[in-house]
Amino acid sequence: MTLNDFTWKLKEFWNDFKKEKTGLIGLGILLFSLLVVIFEPFFLPYREANTKWRSIDYWQDNPAGAAPAWTNWFSSKKSAKTMEITDFSEKDEINPHYGAVKTYNFEYNYTADLAPADIIFRVQGNKKVFFNIEVIRPDGEELHLGQFQKQNAVHESIRFSTQADGRSATRQFAQSHGASSASGNARPTEILFSKAERDMLRKKEALKGVYTFKVSIPESIAANADNGFTNPKIIVAGKVSGVLGTDIQKRDVFSGIIAGLKWALFIGIITSMISVLIGVLYGIVSAYFGGFVDTVLSFIFEIFVSIPILPVLIVVSAAFKPSIWVIVLALIIFSWVGPVKTVRSMALQIKEETYIEAAKALGSGKWRIIFKHMMPLLLPYSFASMALNVPGTIVFEASLSLLGLGDPTIVTWGQILHDAQVSGATLNGLWWWIIPPGLFIALMGMTFAFLGFAMDKILHPKLRTR
Repeated sequence: MTLNDFTWKLKEFWNDFKKEKTGLIGLGILLFSLLVVIFEPFFLPYREANTKWRSIDYWQDNPAGAAPAWTNWFSSKKSAKTMEITDFSEKDEINPHYGAVKTYNFEYNYTADLAPADIIFRVQGNKKVFFNIEVIRPDGEELHLGQFQKQNAVHESIRFSTQADGRSATRQFAQSHGASSASGNARPTEILFSKAERDMLRKKEALKGVYTFKVSIPESIAANADNGFTNPKIIVAGKVSGVLGTDIQKRDVFSGIIAGLKWALFIGIITSMISVLIGVLYGIVSAYFGGFVDTVLSFIFEIFVSIPILPVLIVVSAAFKPSIWVIVLALIIFSWVGPVKTVRSMALQIKEETYIEAAKALGSGKWRIIFKHMMPLLLPYSFASMALNVPGTIVFEASLSLLGLGDPTIVTWGQILHDAQVSGATLNGLWWWIIPPGLFIALMGMTFAFLGFAMDKILHPKLRTR
């Protein structure tokens, strides 16, 4: 086939494909998915999600089990959103306890009805680290949250959590306004963002407005060049977070969905491509050689086709160390049987064509006839079969991961569902941890099903007319 012939056939195929609306939808979703995979770092809210998905330290500043941010639209009481405040102003002041200090002032405009889960101060410290944190509330009240000090830090990431480190300070603040534990119970952040009154632990009425977080460092420490104090920031761990919320381990679900996309495409496309090509070649060889070869190959085919794939994959994953490569290899070994029968019946018809007889008469070898004259005719069918095979392989991997037999070193949608199942996401009402990965598995399956059906309509009639 010349380049011109190939170009002409490709244009003809595209003209037919454009008429299939579902095929165009599938192609559009696939192309968009490939773009997301190629430019993954730009789509990932957390850039290291792939390598640190199971790192507790990496996600510790997020709220646990926070709903998606857009759920605020449907709620009468708005929750504080997760956000990062990096803008601050520097001032030189006199503190009655520490003398001359340098202060970093962060402003947070609180407009929600429900307080954040935590307010966290982060800084990169070196050598001698000492700072004091205070909050000036919108009502003018000043609340001393606490202080932190450490000697001989080596470019260490310092973390101060209101929920953990400011607990006693906020409790004392509530008590100073007549509140007692007998009147109710409240978390540190609920006290911090509530109106100061006698029953504030029970009512928890939001005090909206601008909160100024003052981080003070003694000038004697700040002036020493060896004492590093860089990249200070305030992290608001809200009750709602990101596009798809967070799970119990504080991981961003949207980052997991994006990180799992490439593995869904890899597992689906690579496995289907290799297994279908093996199946097509197997069917052609069986039909062309016939006789004893056909009998033996058909017997082997019947053995493999009668073996249920999922139980075998479960046994393989349990026997060997769970690995994505073991899963892909197992899927290929047991998935190649799909196109064999159809290809064999087509190859039996093609085998009797006059040009095949002419090729034999001209001295063409058996393998030359198979690869030059028969395979090109059956390749269109293999493309349709590849597309239709992808959803099954994605579901098989997800099923294995859901059972806890997937590869724990990578992020897949099945792994996300498995973690949700183990952590009781359904019982805890964390629907955003379950529905998105399930929908994306269905969407990816639908994408390739649309492509497969469209190619089936276009290519099979042409195949039958030969």
